[in-house]
Amino acid sequence: MSVLSLENVTLRYAAKESGAVPVLAAIDLTLARDEFVVVIGRSGSGKTSLLNLAAGFVAPTSGHIAINGTPVSGPGSDRAVVFQDDALYPWLTALENVAFPLRLRGVPRQSRLERARELLFSVGLPEAADRPVWELSGGMRQRVGIARALASDPKFLLMDEPLGALDALTRSRMQGFILDIWQANGVGALLITHSVEEALLLATRVVVLAPGPGRIINEITTAFGRDHLAGTPLSEIRKSHAFHRLHDELTALIHAEDEGIAA
Repeated sequence: MSVLSLENVTLRYAAKESGAVPVLAAIDLTLARDEFVVVIGRSGSGKTSLLNLAAGFVAPTSGHIAINGTPVSGPGSDRAVVFQDDALYPWLTALENVAFPLRLRGVPRQSRLERARELLFSVGLPEAADRPVWELSGGMRQRVGIARALASDPKFLLMDEPLGALDALTRSRMQGFILDIWQANGVGALLITHSVEEALLLATRVVVLAPGPGRIINEITTAFGRDHLAGTPLSEIRKSHAFHRLHDELTALIHAEDEGIAA
């Protein structure tokens, strides 16, 4: 089983300044292909920086990032990234957007378009294949973005607030969709969010960051997402005593004023 690991990772953006406060410090985190890890924390705790490290967009100041023991030296096809801004190409159709990573890899046109159609079907958008993306709703555009991310058959799907710009109803529907995609594709998922509810609904493990510098102060194992995949409606999960208890606990951890309270 593939494992993405961050070992004693520290990040300073002003690396040459000896007095620079780390953005992240002493981060130890692993992500296996059967896990859905959600990172949550207050603004300034380094959530997006952690994802950028995992994606290989930035290198750690110290520490090690590896996949199955092989050092991560930059972005790679084994890790796909989905952003809050869907980052689709407006001059291409939905089908052409999904096929674009395959085009970069030199996959023949017919083969890449067939694969793109399969992916659009898997995200419930076969009818959108020939539509320009500017005609699509926000939720549809994010589904196209996820389909494009999956085009390279990654081992890990890294998502930075992918539902943050959606309205409440669309966001709720997309949460169930992301769980289905995670289960169907067998990827390890790492998601950044500001939503306590979203973290609990999706995660197999919630990682809590605190700022100044960004560091992990707690991890909470959850099973609500797997319960939903087993058939329990999200509306029922949200109403449960166990969900409300963990929601209160996680909220307290995020907003604790110091580590003593958070512990």
